[in-house]
Amino acid sequence: MRVLVTGASGYIGSAIVSELIGAGHRVVGFARSDASAAALVAAGAEVHRGALDDLESLRAGAAAADGVIHTAFVHDFSDIAASGEIDRRAVEALGAALEGSDRPLVVTSGTAVLSARRVGTEEDAPDPGSPGVHRIASETTALSLPSRGVRSSVVRLPPSVHDDGDLHGFVPIVIDIARAKGVSGSIGDGANRWPAVHRLDAARLFRLALETAPAGAVLHGVGDEGVPVRDIAAVIGRHLGVPTISIAPENAGAHFGWLAGFLGADVPASSALTRELVGWQPTQPGLIDDLDQGHYFR
Repeated sequence: MRVLVTGASGYIGSAIVSELIGAGHRVVGFARSDASAAALVAAGAEVHRGALDDLESLRAGAAAADGVIHTAFVHDFSDIAASGEIDRRAVEALGAALEGSDRPLVVTSGTAVLSARRVGTEEDAPDPGSPGVHRIASETTALSLPSRGVRSSVVRLPPSVHDDGDLHGFVPIVIDIARAKGVSGSIGDGANRWPAVHRLDAARLFRLALETAPAGAVLHGVGDEGVPVRDIAAVIGRHLGVPTISIAPENAGAHFGWLAGFLGADVPASSALTRELVGWQPTQPGLIDDLDQGHYFR
């Protein structure tokens, strides 16, 4: 297949590009900058120039492809609602270009759209009160497209997609805060859980979704169903040589800044239905084992 990948030079997208090429697909990477274009060429992909808010470039790229994987997102947490709206428009544009063709479109969402404090499944609808509310409109748009002749599916990723090279995810931010504050903290008793997945396992799931997921499928790219945040804090404290402490909930905002709302969420998630539907099985290290390899602390 000739596959258009948005966010193709990014942390997750670059792994998907390698996974697709390794499986014999022809990849066209959506690139905004010269540096991104050069990275794609070096990886063996073709280049389609454009930007996420350039809907015409998105439509043109999708129209010329046999399938699309959409991973690009504007990670501007100062106005995350606006980022969510940009993403919704991008999904709509990609879907319009594929309308009536039965070609696959795989859209990225997050398990953080689910209700907290219970294990979320692929069958659970998004919760408007969830930490991932900015992803809901894109997910809803994607899941409306099968009625328009698009084999669309959604891959929900957990808060931590970990691997060497993770520079801007939640875990590196938590590590930076621990380094700056001289303590590694979790909120309250730290028993709240984060699901996680290794980047290479996630990339394989995107390929399987492209190749085999039925229209309207919701897939969970979850390797670790729920890692207690206090366990994450303990590993960080050990590697940095700083104390591991509890941060009172009323002080979490001052300590963790905007990340407090995410770090305090209890959002475990299952991938049992995904594994059965598309035959996906994570094989890479879990989050705690990956942290213990030390590359996050270089």
